[in-house]
Amino acid sequence: MMINTPFVYGRIADKEDFTDREVEQEQLFRSLSGRVNTVIISPRRWGKTSLVNKVVQRLAADRSIRVCQVDIFNCRTEEHFYQTYAMAVLKANYSVWEDFIRSARKYLGRLLPAVTLSDAAQTYELSFGLDFKDNKMTYDEILDLPQTISRDTGKRIIVCLDEFQNINEYDEPLAFQRKLRSHWQLHTDVCYCLYGSKRHMLLHIFNDYEMPFYKFGDILFLQKIAREEWSRFICRRFADTGKRISAELSGMIADRMKNHPYYTQQLSQQVWFRTPSEATDEIVNAAFHSLIDQLSLLFSNLIDTLTPRQINFLLAVADGVTNFSSREALIRYQLGTSANIKNLKKAALEKDLIDILPGNHIELQDPAFEYWLTNVYSNR
Repeated sequence: MMINTPFVYGRIADKEDFTDREVEQEQLFRSLSGRVNTVIISPRRWGKTSLVNKVVQRLAADRSIRVCQVDIFNCRTEEHFYQTYAMAVLKANYSVWEDFIRSARKYLGRLLPAVTLSDAAQTYELSFGLDFKDNKMTYDEILDLPQTISRDTGKRIIVCLDEFQNINEYDEPLAFQRKLRSHWQLHTDVCYCLYGSKRHMLLHIFNDYEMPFYKFGDILFLQKIAREEWSRFICRRFADTGKRISAELSGMIADRMKNHPYYTQQLSQQVWFRTPSEATDEIVNAAFHSLIDQLSLLFSNLIDTLTPRQINFLLAVADGVTNFSSREALIRYQLGTSANIKNLKKAALEKDLIDILPGNHIELQDPAFEYWLTNVYSNR
C-alpha cells in the first residue's frame, strides 16, 4: 500500500508540500509578469524548479499569458535543443492534436516538420526533415517561434528553461549563446526565465561581462530557508497527519541539515516514518545516523574519484579554514604549495562539491557529505 508522506524531496514540491520562499515568489512573479528576463542561481537541490513551478501556476491563471516550460537536461547537441524547444513552445500554445500539427506546418514549414503520435501514451513527438548541420540558418525560425506565436495570438509568452547550463556542452557554446542572445533580446512579447543545477557554470554564463548573456536580465540569488520557517513547516506537516513534533526538535532537523531544502525534507520524512505519535530526541538522532549510513556508499564512491590533496582540501573547507594558503593550513592538511590552492578550488567547484559565497567564503554544498567526511571518513 502506498503511503502519502507529508515531506517531498527529489521531485517538485507543490501546494502544501512547498514551504516559505514568499519573498522570492513575489519577486519572480513581478519580474516575469512585467516581462523582465530573470536568471535564478543557487546551489543544487535548493528548490529552484519548485519555486518556478509555484510561480508558473499563478501566471497561468492569467488567460493573456502562456507559459512554456522546457527542460534541456538531455539536450546534448544544438539540434536536439532546437527540437526540444520547438516541441515545448508548440505544446504550450496548441494542446489539441490537430492544432499542434497545423501550427507546426504553419510556423516551421521550411523545416519539413514531422509529427508522430504514440497510441499507447497518447503523446506526440516533433522531428524535422532537414539536417541541422547543413541548414543552420533555418533554425532561426525556432528561436523566434515564441515571439511569432505571441504576435499572432495576442498572448504574452513566458519561456522557462531548466538546466540552462547544458548549452556549455555543445560544440560551439559561445557561438550558440551569441545566437540565442541576438534573437531573444529582440522579443518584446516574450519573457525568459533561465535556471539550472550548476551554480558555478550559471554564474560564469550570466555574471561574467565577457559572456554573451551578461546583463541579460535580473539575477535572483536564492537564500537558504530560515530555521524558523523550517520549524513551523515541519510542525505543521506532522500535525496534518495526526503526529506531533516540538519546535525544538523540528529546529534540530533543520540544524542537522544546515537548512538545506532537499536534506531537511528527507530527514523530516525519516523522522516522520519512525514516529508513532510524537517525535523524540532519540528518534531524530536515529533517523539522522540512518540517513548518513544510507548515503555512505555514495560518498565512498565519490571519495574514490578524488586525489588525496582534493580530499584534504575538502576537509579543510569542512573545518572552516579561510586562509588555505597559510603555512599552517598547507602543512596541517598536506595541500602542497600555495600555488596548488587555485587548482584544488577549481576542481571542487567543477565537481559541484563546494560553493563560493559572498565574501569569498567557501562551504561544502552537501551537508550530509560534510558530516560523513568529518565524522565517518576521518575516523577510519
